[in-house]
Amino acid sequence: MKKSLLDIPPGMKAYVSDITSVSAVLRRRLIDLGIMEGAEISIKRKLPFGGPLAVEANGQWIGIRRWEAGKIEVEV
Repeated sequence: MKKSLLDIPPGMKAYVSDITSVSAVLRRRLIDLGIMEGAEISIKRKLPFGGPLAVEANGQWIGIRRWEAGKIEVEV
């Protein structure tokens, strides 16, 4: 089942299925951080008041803006 990264509740793991909707600059940065198609990712925290998401990929925590997270498709 495909969802965006925003649809995943904190503590749940998912696999990245598509990052082609994000800008080329952001896509390159995500790939450099290990967030690419097939990578396992888990939501650690969703900060309040429209703040960023804290996600874990490859053992490192990364902050992603909500509007960017909405463009990253994942499979549960």
